[in-house]
Amino acid sequence: MTDAKSPDGSGGAGTVTIRVALPYHLRNLAHIDGDVLLDVAAPVTLRSVLDALEARYPMLRGTIRDYGTGQRRAFLRFFACEEDWSLESLDKPLPQEVASGKEPLLILGAIAGG
Repeated sequence: MTDAKSPDGSGGAGTVTIRVALPYHLRNLAHIDGDVLLDVAAPVTLRSVLDALEARYPMLRGTIRDYGTGQRRAFLRFFACEEDWSLESLDKPLPQEVASGKEPLLILGAIAGG
């Protein structure tokens, strides 16, 4: 999925365009092919990215974050620049590589079994 960008690579006035990679089951639910490009206002945080993602794809509300608490669902993990951000504050700014769109924010589904 692609979105139009302004000539300087930003998403528009006061925003940056970032990439989000979702697990197959969430892409399937939202009818998304490939990575999602989102315009997010700076500073880019997990909260601002998830807010933008859920605003654009309302069917994802409640699948990544709990409706009541707003916290990450237990079987999902967030990765930025090959580091696990799952336990970080939702308001902590993401690394510049993610905020600039060079690297994607990865949302991965955990696999459990027994």
